[in-house]
Amino acid sequence: MSGDPQAALVWCPFPDAKTARAIAGTLLEEKRIACANILPGVESVFTWNGEVSSETETAVLFKTTAGQLRALTKRLEELHPYETPAIMGWLVDATPPKTLEWLNQSLK
Repeated sequence: MSGDPQAALVWCPFPDAKTARAIAGTLLEEKRIACANILPGVESVFTWNGEVSSETETAVLFKTTAGQLRALTKRLEELHPYETPAIMGWLVDATPPKTLEWLNQSLK
């Protein structure tokens, strides 16, 4: 099989579903992701500027390849409305060949 031999995921919360969908659409058009799972109503508890806060956000799990991981996280940081977005990406340890084939075909 040609293409990237490893899948990757990126997790990132957004202020709302509309923003998450818009950025996911841009990343799909740019062929940086194959899919975005948008999870509305995520409660985030965090420390910001020395204060503990809680907000309802929309989280997104982006599916991509290892070869796209760094470029995706950089682009996501450029597009994101937060001053300091929580963008976290990692390589996937196990992915079936058909899933890798789909990822690679989606990113061509």
